[in-house]
Amino acid sequence: MKLPLRTAVNGQACEARVEPRQSLLTFLREALHLTGAKRGCEEGECGACAVLLNGRLTHACLVLAIEADGATVTTVEGLGDARHLSPLQSAFEEAGASQCGFCIPGMLMAATSLLERHPHPSDAQIRQGISGNLCRCTGYDSLVRAIRLAAGRKPQPPR
Repeated sequence: MKLPLRTAVNGQACEARVEPRQSLLTFLREALHLTGAKRGCEEGECGACAVLLNGRLTHACLVLAIEADGATVTTVEGLGDARHLSPLQSAFEEAGASQCGFCIPGMLMAATSLLERHPHPSDAQIRQGISGNLCRCTGYDSLVRAIRLAAGRKPQPPR
């Protein structure tokens, strides 16, 4: 039995039918082909699957798709694209914060959430804000620099 789901993903209305136990991560990746959120630990520990659900940072692997009914979901694909990077994405590029890229979508979502709550965060706030995201490549210093850099930039108007 599939359940009806009505949600908005990256500003686009979406109607679908989902399995009752299907995760939001699986729905985004398999039904909508939004593969930015990564399938990592599937236990909410690594942050690779992070999205914003009604503006709140959420591990998509721990949320059922049906829980997004009536909600808004923002994935990394909703931040910008190759031709129109968000200020945060540009800062990550400029600071060399992306290495293998597996954790970066989740890091970008965590940083987006942080900057919405704290537009000019301290380094301690930045480190706390991305503490739910594991990275094996960077050592986190370039990530902190990128977020600090983005905090000093003026937001671009929505696309």
